[in-house]
Amino acid sequence: VQLQASGGGMAQAGGSLRLSCAASGRPVGRIIDRIAIAWFRQAPGKEREFVAAISWSGGTPSYADSVKGRSTISRDSAKNTVYLQMNSLKPEDTAIYYCAALDSPSTSAQDMGVMPSDEYDYWGQGTLVTVSS
Repeated sequence: VQLQASGGGMAQAGGSLRLSCAASGRPVGRIIDRIAIAWFRQAPGKEREFVAAISWSGGTPSYADSVKGRSTISRDSAKNTVYLQMNSLKPEDTAIYYCAALDSPSTSAQDMGVMPSDEYDYWGQGTLVTVSS
C-alpha cells in the first residue's frame, strides 16, 4: 500500500485547510475500506504526535485534544482517499502532517490514538502546513 498526502500549504490563523491521503497499491479495489488511517504531525523540534484516526470499519473517529472540535476526518471509498478537514487553524498547528495506515480490521480509532506510531504498517511522505498569526 502506498500513501500520498497532499493539501498542505500556508494559511492564516482562523483559516481552513483540507488534507488528503490517497491510498494505492494491492489489493486492488477499495483499498481504503481495508485499512485504518491516521494522521500524525511533527512540528520543528518536537516529537511526532497523533492527530486523528478513522478505523477500518469506519466507526467513530478519534481526535487529539489539540484538534478536537476543529477537525474532521472522513473517508471517500470511491476515491480511496481519507481527508482531514482542519478549521480555525492556529499557529501551533504548523507542522508536517503525515498519514499512516494500519492493516488491521479490528483496531478501533480510539486504540489507534494511543498505540505507538511505529506499529503502523505504511506511511505517506508528509505535507507541510504553515499557519501564520
